[in-house]
Amino acid sequence: MSSPAGSEPVGPPAGGVDGSDPDAERTRGLVDPARLGAWMDTQGLPGEGEPLSCRFITGGASNEIFEVSRGGHRWALRRPPRQVPPGRNETMMREYRILAALDGTDVPHAAAVGACDDPEVLGAAFYLMDFVDGWSPISEPDWPEPFYSNLEARAGLAYELVEAIARLSRVDWRARGLEGLGRPGGFHERQVDRWYAHLERFKFRDIPGLDTAGDWLRGRKPRSYEPGIMHGDYQFANVMFHHGAPARMAAVVDWEMGTVGDPLLDLAWVVMGWPDDTRPGAAGGRVGGYVDYTGMPSRDDLLERYAAVSGRDVDEIDYYVILARFKMAIVLEGGYARYVAGGADNPKMEAFGAVVLDMAQAAADLTRTTTR
Repeated sequence: MSSPAGSEPVGPPAGGVDGSDPDAERTRGLVDPARLGAWMDTQGLPGEGEPLSCRFITGGASNEIFEVSRGGHRWALRRPPRQVPPGRNETMMREYRILAALDGTDVPHAAAVGACDDPEVLGAAFYLMDFVDGWSPISEPDWPEPFYSNLEARAGLAYELVEAIARLSRVDWRARGLEGLGRPGGFHERQVDRWYAHLERFKFRDIPGLDTAGDWLRGRKPRSYEPGIMHGDYQFANVMFHHGAPARMAAVVDWEMGTVGDPLLDLAWVVMGWPDDTRPGAAGGRVGGYVDYTGMPSRDDLLERYAAVSGRDVDEIDYYVILARFKMAIVLEGGYARYVAGGADNPKMEAFGAVVLDMAQAAADLTRTTTR
């Protein structure tokens, strides 16, 4: 997991004014090697008695990821930030449950290794997964070669992106022991109220367009609905690819919003910001802030590929895009509210403020043009 996703780009360590390494300080503050090693011994993990090293890899808006090495073995450790948000320990264990359930499926993922819900060990719940040797689009300044110069190879990244969630949608969640992970019954009927209730926990400003989208969604639901495993925050930021061409997905990561619901919402998460024109020279090539869509397949091509692999009907995608924008606006507002209140460690969450307003307005705009 050399370039994990679900977080901000990471550059080389920058020394502090006193010459210290802030990444090393962060590691010492969040991972105690002695305590971690002792816990790993109770789990029967390799390298007992060998020195354990831990290196900070990346920190996002809600979680921290470290590389753990012992006895020639490498793992990735995922845990909440120093200021553990309410419910985040439980979310850690939920993530791990999903990863463990995917073992043996054709969904790319980092294999689950072990989880700990005892905050006495590292101060918060955490889990270990296999270390994935790959790269993440959000951790690169641009597409790495050959995807930078070879647009045909770059297109494969997009197809891999949608095929991974198409395969996820086919996993038999009951057979995988995920009963009770979510409440698939009545999923669409409660979405608006569920997310408004979430917003009320931290609401501190008006969000123009949000009520327009919410009012439109009330009383609407897809004509057909087949429950399946959802990632919940599916995008280029939360996947990793193997190095080199052809494009090959290495792992879907960052499962903190995973549940059993409607998998088509993951597809909407991908296409809700996809530019209308991805041809070289088109004005919409780079959108979303961190990837260049030039040379990518069209939105219709992605929908067609997803439908072919998943077997699901995508004709009502506009409904899902409106729901996705509505939901994302509220989710990001939660992070922005924590930042404004001084309860978040990551200063880059300040940017969420404007993104929330744009997302809510885009949801409202689509309600006026969709024929759904």
